[in-house]
Amino acid sequence: MSETNARIGEIVKSSDVVLFMKGTPLFPQCGFSSRAVAILDHLGVAYDTVDVLQDMEIRQGIKSYSDWPTIPQLYVKGEFLGGSDIMMEMFEAGELQQHMQDAQVKPAE
Repeated sequence: MSETNARIGEIVKSSDVVLFMKGTPLFPQCGFSSRAVAILDHLGVAYDTVDVLQDMEIRQGIKSYSDWPTIPQLYVKGEFLGGSDIMMEMFEAGELQQHMQDAQVKPAE
């Protein structure tokens, strides 16, 4: 499992914003992943995604890496923020927008 954790750690550090999700931004494979993508798109920030359905080791490993049982999972500058419910709560309160600004996340191109 430590090899998987190392892989996940590299992915998390490789981009300012990383969303581990089911499917892709164009074809999300669950409603929660779709909502997470919609929030990030609305914020207009640059982000990368990892389709956990393509890699079972990542799919299981991300849950222990973050100690969070569900997918999607959002990381900003290496910090785990939460799943789609937390993202929605933060977004509605204006906290997610502020967090992205404070972290100096680049806008989407």
